[in-house]
Amino acid sequence: MSGVGDPAARSGPPPGSPRDDLQFLGIALAVLAVLLTFNAMNTYHEHVRAGHPLAPWEPAVWEVSSGLFFLAVGPIIQLLTRRAWLGDRPLLPRLAIHFVAAVAISLVHVLFIGAARWAVYRVMRARYDPLGPLGDWPYELRKDLMVYAAIVGVYTFWRLVRAKSAAGVADAWADVLEVRDGARRHFVPLAEVVWVEAAGNYVELHRGGAGLLHRASLSEMERRLHTAGFVRIHRSRLVRRQAVAAIESKPTGDFTVRLTDGRELAGSRRYRHPLLAD
Repeated sequence: MSGVGDPAARSGPPPGSPRDDLQFLGIALAVLAVLLTFNAMNTYHEHVRAGHPLAPWEPAVWEVSSGLFFLAVGPIIQLLTRRAWLGDRPLLPRLAIHFVAAVAISLVHVLFIGAARWAVYRVMRARYDPLGPLGDWPYELRKDLMVYAAIVGVYTFWRLVRAKSAAGVADAWADVLEVRDGARRHFVPLAEVVWVEAAGNYVELHRGGAGLLHRASLSEMERRLHTAGFVRIHRSRLVRRQAVAAIESKPTGDFTVRLTDGRELAGSRRYRHPLLAD
């Protein structure tokens, strides 16, 4: 992730997909449509009350031209937000980048709306000064800075929320084992698995009831289930530590594991130490 400052001080924005960004733009479009409608209506009524009547289409053109511009530059602002992520340090250079970008966007904004409004007015056989918004740039700049800051702030919040949601889903699926049975798929919560036993090219997952065959090697399952609290007790068997009620040693060094449900599993002396290590 490119940006400014010391790379070691950057972590970058949380991960997000292009689809998330499109969803953000879609929501922004819906909100923008509502705001523009109310702004156009308020502007029309304010001019009428002030004794300066105007055609109803005029405030609509003013608002829509600005709205279309910010919708068009939305992806650019999103890109700048990701590149100069405000959650990273140093903060001052990133704020400077956003300020310069906001001023530049504001300048292009007043030039765009001037040209767009002039074109619509010409079609409507009315007059509009295309440089009029440029003459009011100090006023427009203040509004544009607030709009830019609002977009950056809301988009930053959106990225954080979406990243947290995606992480929650990933964590949830990390505790679920997908087992295929022909055309069927079983999603087995790891918390339900008590022990696992090798069965040729498969392993058998033992839960409260009947076992379930899963195409995988025991070594693969050992790596997969290590963080879930499983430990190997035999060259062909894994067991969940929390399901072990007692361990009975034999003179040969082998042992028997008694589970909390009363079942007993044979253990090999080779794996006795790993079982008792923690």
